[in-house]
Amino acid sequence: MSENFWQLPGLTIRSISVSEMDNIVYLITSLRTGDQVLIDAADDEPAIARLLATGAADMSALLPDGTADGGAPVAAPARLGLVVTTHSHWDHVRALAAVAASTGARTAAGADDVADIAVPTDLALSHGDTCGAGDIVLEVIGLRGHTPGSVALLLRNPDGPDHLFTGDSLFPGGVGNTQKDPARFTQLMDDVTVRIFAALPDETVVHPGHGDGTTLGNERPALPDWRARGW
Repeated sequence: MSENFWQLPGLTIRSISVSEMDNIVYLITSLRTGDQVLIDAADDEPAIARLLATGAADMSALLPDGTADGGAPVAAPARLGLVVTTHSHWDHVRALAAVAASTGARTAAGADDVADIAVPTDLALSHGDTCGAGDIVLEVIGLRGHTPGSVALLLRNPDGPDHLFTGDSLFPGGVGNTQKDPARFTQLMDDVTVRIFAALPDETVVHPGHGDGTTLGNERPALPDWRARGW
């Protein structure tokens, strides 16, 4: 099982691929407070538990003197505070109930997808909201079309680049599946164009819900082609 790792000031991001559909589960861990946020508890709760433990170990492995970024002492052991579901499709929630039960973490999802998620949602998200745990702050970007309540999550990095978790709404090479519905496709393209590409710089790292990541700069030149082809 492949795992990817990024270190930011005071934070780490780890990801693993789970299931036959190559779903990507992302974990953000604060090295200052021990708070953790999980994005898409897609499948394989034991693998997610191992990911949480690996993220928790970052606090000591990366900071052997027992202090956090900036010299502040680490206040508490790592703990999962929030699980955010980017959208309601079945392959992104298969481990949600087990992870929420085993960790006691709160759950969050786009408001218009909440009714389609069997696990109760503690925090219904709308475009422009923020969510997170401790000093982890994620900006919520609504991307309607793949599902009505799909959300992307933006993690700002003061040293750059920022990191954008897009679920199934934006991939290398195109936007998410809109089931050949022209209205849904147009809505998703409009949201991706205005709320992401017009608002964020090229170096922004894109972390999709399946497969490899990309950057906005890599994808930006193809936007007219995506719109013209209709998918």
